[in-house]
Amino acid sequence: MPETFLPMEVRMEPRSRMPAPDYTTANLVLIFVNMLWIFGVIWVQFGLGAVVILGALLNHLITRLEYRLRQQG
Repeated sequence: MPETFLPMEVRMEPRSRMPAPDYTTANLVLIFVNMLWIFGVIWVQFGLGAVVILGALLNHLITRLEYRLRQQG
């Protein structure tokens, strides 16, 4: 593979990089959409009770994760 020779001014330096875009909002929207259809499928297959139990379980796991992260930080 041929090696490309660029002048020093063209080479990327670490301080001249553009910051990465923040995809937090997009990821949260996608998580919401995926959880919505997954809960819908579970509701159809097993009933509303299963969705409520699964939602409570997820809430508990997220709370434990938050507690653990606060203890470490």
